[in-house]
Amino acid sequence: MEISDLITLLGGIALFLFGMGLMGDGLKKVAGSQMELILFRLSGTPLKGLLLGTGVTAVIQSSSATSVMVVGFVNSGMMKTRQALSVIHGALIGTSITGWIICLSYLGGESGWASLLSTSTIAALFAVAGILLRMVSKKAVHKHAGDILLGFTVLMYGLQSMSGAVAPLKDSESFIALLTTFSHPLVGVAVGAVFTAILQSASAAIGILQALSATGAISFSVAYPIILGIAVGASVPVLLSALGAKVDGRRTAFLYLFVEVVAALLFAVLYYALDASIGLGIGGRIMDPFSVAAVNTIFRVLTAVLLMPFNGRFIALAEKLIRVSDSEKSENAAFDRLDERFLSHPRLALEQSRLTVNDMANTARQALHDAAALIWNFSDEGYRAIERKENLVDEFEDKIGTYLVKLNTRELSVEQNEDSSKFLHTISDFERVSDHAMNIAEVAQKMNENKIRFSGDAEKEMKTLTAAVEEILSLALTAFENDSVEEAYAIEPLEERIDELCDEMKLHHVSRLRSGVCTLNQGFPFNDLITNFERVADHCSNIAIALIELQQDDFETHGYLLNLKELHAHRFDEFYEQYAKKYRI
Repeated sequence: MEISDLITLLGGIALFLFGMGLMGDGLKKVAGSQMELILFRLSGTPLKGLLLGTGVTAVIQSSSATSVMVVGFVNSGMMKTRQALSVIHGALIGTSITGWIICLSYLGGESGWASLLSTSTIAALFAVAGILLRMVSKKAVHKHAGDILLGFTVLMYGLQSMSGAVAPLKDSESFIALLTTFSHPLVGVAVGAVFTAILQSASAAIGILQALSATGAISFSVAYPIILGIAVGASVPVLLSALGAKVDGRRTAFLYLFVEVVAALLFAVLYYALDASIGLGIGGRIMDPFSVAAVNTIFRVLTAVLLMPFNGRFIALAEKLIRVSDSEKSENAAFDRLDERFLSHPRLALEQSRLTVNDMANTARQALHDAAALIWNFSDEGYRAIERKENLVDEFEDKIGTYLVKLNTRELSVEQNEDSSKFLHTISDFERVSDHAMNIAEVAQKMNENKIRFSGDAEKEMKTLTAAVEEILSLALTAFENDSVEEAYAIEPLEERIDELCDEMKLHHVSRLRSGVCTLNQGFPFNDLITNFERVADHCSNIAIALIELQQDDFETHGYLLNLKELHAHRFDEFYEQYAKKYRI
């Protein structure tokens, strides 16, 4: 092989890898952003996991990518290890489909109508169709379909370049001698594993083996151990993805490697034992791209059929070898959802962010409820519990905010950008709610230390305000969790009523001071509590506005409030009358 052929080969490999990536990205976008969510939601049984793993991998064109995603599912607690192992078996089958797609580039004819099936003609037709879809179509799904066709075109031209570069090797004695060494099982498996680990794609390694087989110089005895080695090498990116993962994530990555190694050993022993004992006589068979794809698919399917019944034992072994450390037992499971493996799958990352924000919101709500209870029944343990909740909410805000900032550097759809903006707007409000809960707890602590108690009327008024604020916070959380604009419209009327309650309570307190019913010592904590409760209601209003305005693509708070109050829109008056009757002092 001359230096020019080597450069052409490397260029062909580069085009092939780029085309495969472009085609896979287009397929993912056409399939929709819900695909990853479907994978973990519908993989409840081994058969479902197998089928879904096969289907998803066929779409994204990479068993490693599917398995890395599954490691993230397990690491974040979304999926059990037993479910993950079934999906991995399916991913191993799904990755073999790429080999059959590559076979299309080796179809051809000599003349006439048969020439329409030649690689160059198919590539040209796909290129024309793809560029027309990219240039003419306005719909995103059509543009993504164009990416699929253009990706396949680049892939085919890459294969053509590789095939042309390696064609002279069929007459090279040194190349034939080198291939003879690959027929040794250990050497062939090692070469396949190392080559795949470098490429980080089993599909790409199989494609390059298919290109070499087109020379007619690859026999079954050479191809078979390399295919087994490719399976083992595909586990490298999955193992790398598990660095820093929790114990279940590491176990899942180990299981991927373990299944591939066991499969390679099993089928190596079966073939070489049978060939030595009865002489199968297929070692010298010359392979072509179609037979390489067939052998790879048969190997993958038989791996799933023979090894899936032993999933329980594989998992038991993984649990014995990889144990839970004491530090992992004490970590907050909610933060595990924010796995950076999901950043490449924005729909998943946003779903995990939503669930984590829900946890944050409920922690803040519980902190406020417990803080209000301390006003009437203070305890040091209750105070410390609110401190822990407030610190936890702060940590939630930091981790969710950091995660969403990283996600926003990725390519997001309009809907995904709206979701990300909504989460970023609301987490600061939930964090402020917990701050006010801490402030209320501190007021309760001072009241307890100074033995301050409110008068009967003041106590009734404060309990009415507390009930109203707890309801508005509950409404805000429900609207957020349900992503419901209609429920959000009920918040502003209650916030208006709470403002009025606060004003009335302040006036009543001044009257009680003048009449001597209340004292200045009671007045300071009374006003502090009113201020904090009023601020909580304001933050609930902010959450409602974020839900409404972001859905309307116009985050303009003043305009929304003006429309709502002055035009009496969205049943404002009806809701307000209900709250005015319910919360009276």
